[in-house]
This record gives sequence, C-alpha cells and structure tokens, in this order.
Amino acid sequence: MSSIFDRTAHRPWPLTSGPWIMAQAWHDLLFAHWKVDAVELRPHIPAELEIDSFDGQAWLGVVPFRMSGVRLRWMPALPWLSAFPELNVRTYVTARGRPGVWFFSLDAANPVAVAAARLSFHLPYFKARMTCGDVDGWIEYQSERTHPGAPGAAFKARYRGTGEAFEAQRGTLAHFLTERYCLYSAASEGRVYRGEIHHPPWLLQPAEAQFPRNSMIEAAGLTTPAAPSLLHFAQRQGMVVWAPHRVV
Repeated sequence: MSSIFDRTAHRPWPLTSGPWIMAQAWHDLLFAHWKVDAVELRPHIPAELEIDSFDGQAWLGVVPFRMSGVRLRWMPALPWLSAFPELNVRTYVTARGRPGVWFFSLDAANPVAVAAARLSFHLPYFKARMTCGDVDGWIEYQSERTHPGAPGAAFKARYRGTGEAFEAQRGTLAHFLTERYCLYSAASEGRVYRGEIHHPPWLLQPAEAQFPRNSMIEAAGLTTPAAPSLLHFAQRQGMVVWAPHRVV
C-alpha cells in the first residue's frame, strides 16, 4: 500500500492515527452530479450533520463503478469476494469541521460485502443484480436492486471519459465534489459515525453519459432533476479505510 501513502499533502487534515482496516480499488467510475435544493435533502439527513454546499448550492451524486482488491488489512484479496460492481447515491455534509460524504444508498453485487458493510459501517447497503463492462469504448452499466424489503431501484447507463485527465484544484467545484476524506453514517438512537479514508488525488476526465433508466434517486425519497449538471470519469483509484468512530 506504499503507493497510496506516497502523497498526503493534498489532504484537508492529517492522516488519522491507528491502522487502516480495509483496502480497495475503484475502476471505471462516473461522477454524475445534479444541483439540488438543500431543503429537499434536509429531512433525509441527521440533524447533527450540516449539508455542505458550493457557493450556496447543494449537490446530489450518482456514482457507478466496479471494485477490485477489496480486502481486510493483512489478508489477501479473494477472487470470489473482492471484485464486484457498486453504485452509490450521495450528497455532501460536514460535522465538526470535517467535510465528508453522506450516502443515501449503496448497491452492490456481493451479498457478503453488503452484510458486512451494513453491520460494521452502519451504511445503507443493498443487494443488487449488476453488470459492468467496456463495450466499444463505453462503460455499459446495469443494476437492479434485489434486497428484500428495500425500495425498488434500477439503473442503466453508458458513459466514458472525453478529455485530458486532470487533478482538481482547491476551490473548484470538481474538487468540492470528489476530494472527500471521510464518510458519515447513522445507527439507531441518533448515533452518527465518521469513517476516515485516504487516497491520492483523483485523476479526473470530463465525461459524457446516457441514462436510459435511473430510479436510484427516487428510491431515496428524492426528486431526480431532468439531467445531470456535471459529469466526470475516473479510470482508477486506490484507497484505504479506517474503522468508523462515533462523533455524535
């Protein structure tokens, strides 16, 4: 994991103390973002978390990708457990001065990973039937939620990067939307947790995408705007995760 830790100066705060517990790599990732009214988000996010905004504007993201090399610290990646597609719906929040990600849902094609993440990270993971692959230079992605008792949700898209790769600069919208170094989650009785993460700066490309089907946002109880306001593609990103700790 030395390559992941070669760069740390870009972080908004120092690396957390203690050992990380999980490593993973993300591939063929699309950041699809919509402008959204913070008033609509507020009932779906714990009051202890402040909705983060850029120039007064809140944002909602749908992020499809595939994972590989998912493993616990000191354990090897297992082929039948460590690689699978994942799809998340997210927005951006802060608590005690640390901006992070709030997930409305995370769908994954690995039932073991879903169960483990729900238990250990208090995250709203759902089982789904998913496919993801490169077809004539486009990433073709499909997901159908199969989790018992969960709201139905489906997603079908094709996307690709379209321009030169770049690292987002501080103060830009792309930096605000992608350079996040913790996630927040909630358990019962109003307990809020923060999970620290670390990765090198994202290497982003402008992107184009088509969405023949997308009910992921409605499944979270929100309204989907007509078209995404901003699209970015990332070919690969490695990261490590620390165990979550309670902040409220």
